[in-house]
Amino acid sequence: MNPRTDPGQGPEPGCLPAPDPERGAGPGVVVSDRERLARAALTRILEPGDERGGRWLREVGAVELLRRIATSDGAAERLSGMTPKRLDGYRLRAESAEPERDLAAVAVLGGRFVCPGDREWPSQLDDLADARPTGLWVRGPRDLRLWALRSVAVVGSRACTPYGSHMAASLGAGLAELGWVVVSGAAFGVDAAAHRGALAVDGATMAVLACGVDVAYPRGHAELIGRMAEQGLVIGELPPSDHPTRSRFILRNRVIAALTRGTVVVEAEYRSGSLVTARSAQRLGRFTMGVPGPATSGLSAGVHELLRGEGVLVTDASEVAELVGDIGELAPARRGPVHPRDLLDAVSARVLDALPPHGAVGGRDVARGAGTSIDEALGRLYELHSLGFVERDGDGWRLTPRPTCNDDARRGGT
Repeated sequence: MNPRTDPGQGPEPGCLPAPDPERGAGPGVVVSDRERLARAALTRILEPGDERGGRWLREVGAVELLRRIATSDGAAERLSGMTPKRLDGYRLRAESAEPERDLAAVAVLGGRFVCPGDREWPSQLDDLADARPTGLWVRGPRDLRLWALRSVAVVGSRACTPYGSHMAASLGAGLAELGWVVVSGAAFGVDAAAHRGALAVDGATMAVLACGVDVAYPRGHAELIGRMAEQGLVIGELPPSDHPTRSRFILRNRVIAALTRGTVVVEAEYRSGSLVTARSAQRLGRFTMGVPGPATSGLSAGVHELLRGEGVLVTDASEVAELVGDIGELAPARRGPVHPRDLLDAVSARVLDALPPHGAVGGRDVARGAGTSIDEALGRLYELHSLGFVERDGDGWRLTPRPTCNDDARRGGT
């Protein structure tokens, strides 16, 4: 199943009450120009995840909230939780807000600004309640809502090991081949490996940035981010040209967690931001998964702690898809190799076990060792002879010598 054409019928968790017509449009209805301009301006005024701002948006709407911040009629001061110091900071930012310029700048890049109520808005972001994004700046030709319906986050350490990079790329490629959208943060290490894994198989991948969607951060990933903007999606809460900060990286993780059906952590230390994403996913009722690593590796310590809690151990894309996918998306059964000896019935197996590793023994000794009659033992020995397990040695029986494999010889045998 290709998410570009058929994203699946995944759940859309979370739902807000139908908005007032004056304050915005409901799902599937075009958002008014005033609403869009106001929300675009507020992305320059409110920090991502500002729950006070989110509550005010819910209570008075974007247009009215922007008006109260921008004017000095005393209405802003009546907002619950508003302080003079906070209001001064908002107004200082409001002075430089030019939403028309920002909308034009993202349009030049082939992008757009998606608001709650737009048809393209992923309604699972509403699970963040007052911490949901004011809106999302989007670059890329794909439909954000449809892609988010069937998406999985793959996150992990920036300073990952070769093992972590390999596992992330393998998960990215495997999930993309199974029709899933791979979501990550475009950072060095695990994020980049997951994105590249999906792109390597011409799959679907989406980057959630902690800066403006026109900013290549980190700079070393300018080509990677550009490829995603052309073939997939690049999204962010911050307006064009805005820069990332440490707190914005952390707050960005809640969007990754809410947007996707589940989060896979590949490598993470105890204080890794990837664990913040996983914990956000757990709070939102999403699946959290971890790829185990060496017990001696500090980069696996955080993942192992996650697995000791509510995280689910996964080792490949099919196991991830089985957990987050629809009914019938099962990982293949895992079992060790079946050897010819495993197919023997219980009596034949006992007769075979009664033969010594070296040398030959008579039928009477075999019967005694196997706990059966001489006739039964001889009958089974002839069957085992026809199957190649044993051979005659004069009047006795012996095990057929096993051929020596060159690989086994190099490894010292098995």
